Amino acid sequence: MNVSVHYHVRGDSSNAIAADIEEAIRAGRLRSGEHLPTVRELAKKLGVSPTTVSAAYTALRVRGLVRGAGRRGTIVNRRPPLVAPAAAEPPPGARNLAEGGPDPKLLPPLKPALNAIASEPGRYGDSENLADLLDAARRQFREDEITAESIAVVSGALDGIERVLGAHLRAGDIVALEDPSYTGVLDLVAAMGLVAEPVAMDELGMLPRELERALGLGARAVVITPRAQNPTGAALDRKRAAELRAICARDRDLLVIEDDHAGAVAGAPALSVTASLEHWAIARSVSKSLGPDLRLAILAGDPLTIARVEGRLRLGPRWVSRILQGIVAAMWSDAKTWRALKTAADTYTSRRQALIRALAAHGIEAFGRSGLNVWVPVAEESGVVQRLARAGWAVRAGEIYRIKSAPGIRITVADLTPADATRLARDFAAALRPASYAHLG
Repeated sequence: MNVSVHYHVRGDSSNAIAADIEEAIRAGRLRSGEHLPTVRELAKKLGVSPTTVSAAYTALRVRGLVRGAGRRGTIVNRRPPLVAPAAAEPPPGARNLAEGGPDPKLLPPLKPALNAIASEPGRYGDSENLADLLDAARRQFREDEITAESIAVVSGALDGIERVLGAHLRAGDIVALEDPSYTGVLDLVAAMGLVAEPVAMDELGMLPRELERALGLGARAVVITPRAQNPTGAALDRKRAAELRAICARDRDLLVIEDDHAGAVAGAPALSVTASLEHWAIARSVSKSLGPDLRLAILAGDPLTIARVEGRLRLGPRWVSRILQGIVAAMWSDAKTWRALKTAADTYTSRRQALIRALAAHGIEAFGRSGLNVWVPVAEESGVVQRLARAGWAVRAGEIYRIKSAPGIRITVADLTPADATRLARDFAAALRPASYAHLG
């Protein structure tokens, strides 16, 4: 066990012990993946009862700071819900292919929408959601053959996912997640005190037999990315969507959440597993299509789920800024926006395929059916990442996305031209052969 040798827990009550560990995590003295002492070991050291230490660890688990790992004890979560020391930045001068964001040059212009929205300030008592925005969202869902009568407006896809999980689940409940999965979802589930059950996947998404296994273990919810899966670029086809829908439909109490974060720029059709399910939600963010600073997503779902989300929303922020809603509604009403989104989707597809072909020319297998990323399986991640950094490429090691799945490297292709792809593939091939990478420096 990699118990930290730089930090010694203090405290004489469960609250004091929990507070001391929390402060150590916040200050960086306890880092992601480090083990805490066993309950008996820490109780003996501090001169308190095992019950006291157990209560402290339970409080930390409920708050999402640590997780239980069976015989491996208690481990600090990867990104606990605290402001902690920031992760290392990409090396100076390196081409940043690690962030996962859209190409700014492919985003529709904001200025026409800013000029089009109402200039009068909003007031208390105004409708929380703009009718034009809801109408446009329902129209888009209908075009995708998805029934979406109940809709909420939330502050991004992760905000919607968190609110839906919170509306149905409690700490300790099991959630079936794609493996590998978007790190934001993994961290969110941990922060809510929920238990992630990994579901293996291929380029078409979750494997049906693996989802059946996870549900058999008692998973009460499942989070599925129907297209532009992050980090692998997986996308459902009609056959896989139907198989997953049939499995989910067997349990009337199961909650199914779809994270359709890329929407119109995913480069794959909008397929859903939610038809006829009892409890479901689809989160469609505009961050990848219209811009990351438009912190808005449409959340469609069954009436009960949306009612719970909107009811809780009204007790906190009350509504998502009607200024942001107006901008999105204005952009969606402009034909130029949709032409720009079509161009963006086609461009991202071309860039994904260019990198996959370039890697294949060196005998390297890679995946990316949709979205902004390409996933490259490797035997070992950190060495490849370091050698590519020396060559001027910043990519993302797959460790933060994986639960049990095999290692890989995520490469964001949003602004990667075909010429760039050729050079990157050459350097990637060299990075896989440590003895031959001297020229990368």
